Amino acid sequence: MVTREQAQATPSDEQQVGEDSKSTTPPRRKTSPRSHPDRNGAVTNGGPTQEQRLAGGMGLFGIGLGLAELLAPGRVAAMVGVSSEHRTLIRLMGLREFASSAGILTDRSSAGAVWSRVVGDVLDLALLGAAFTSSRSNRARLAAATASVAGAMVMDVITAQQLSRGVETRNGVIPVTAALIIDRPREELYRHWRELSHLPQFMKHLERIQVMDASRSHWVAKGPAGSTIEWDAEIIEDRPSEFIAWRSDAGSAIDYAGSVRFDQAVGGRGTIVKVNMQYRPPLGTVGAAVAAWFGKDPNQTVKMDLRRFKQVMETGEVITTERQPAGRPESTSWKYDQAVRR
Repeated sequence: MVTREQAQATPSDEQQVGEDSKSTTPPRRKTSPRSHPDRNGAVTNGGPTQEQRLAGGMGLFGIGLGLAELLAPGRVAAMVGVSSEHRTLIRLMGLREFASSAGILTDRSSAGAVWSRVVGDVLDLALLGAAFTSSRSNRARLAAATASVAGAMVMDVITAQQLSRGVETRNGVIPVTAALIIDRPREELYRHWRELSHLPQFMKHLERIQVMDASRSHWVAKGPAGSTIEWDAEIIEDRPSEFIAWRSDAGSAIDYAGSVRFDQAVGGRGTIVKVNMQYRPPLGTVGAAVAAWFGKDPNQTVKMDLRRFKQVMETGEVITTERQPAGRPESTSWKYDQAVRR
């Protein structure tokens, strides 16, 4: 019988995963999906990320724009379509642009530096909007300048968001990692996961998986606007009670690789389940950022999938609050409060 304490998914489970995993036996060889998501043999780890490259590109652009505003404010005013009497204001804008861009180039992984540039973009748009009220402005040039600043701001927001989330895209591939301690023997957890048709129980983005043979399967996932996305995948490594790795077939609609590892936790505290996935979203960093805006953040999705797996294995069901009243300090389901909200 499952006790209340066994159903709890407490913060200590996740906080101690890293410490416990250090004491486990290392794998016989490196089998992380980082080693094989790129079918062309490209290595996905090491070097600057696409987010850092985007930040660096925007930083260099900002340095050039800032210098132009500082050294030639009259020409910038004519190009933008405003009166040259605003030279002092343009120089101040150039100083701000130069300073924020220099901060980005100093540390291209700093989300704060990129967010400061977003603040500057908002200020620039406000000033351009005010310039439309002047009869001395060239509205056609103002409109073009406003569109350019708006486009740059979109890229700045995307870059800042991805850096804030800690996303590291390399060669168009985004890695996702989640780990949790589950109070069940690793043999039992392995058997449940290895039966791929069980995965839609706790992976809510999946509709069904059809097992075709010992290593190949057909996956159907929920797509945008009620559509579905289908692809074939194969298991590329299988070590009973220890490790499973899979990847999509070449040419599939979804390009991804994943693995799940089962390690015995120290002190008889259950099993450490660690999931690693790498996927290539459409449009790369931009596509991943847009998906996150609509609640499709893969990092959060995988973490919640793993928590639901814990619930299935420890309580026999996925705990939800559907059709329960909202706006209360505690759910009417103590299981949900303990296993999910913590």
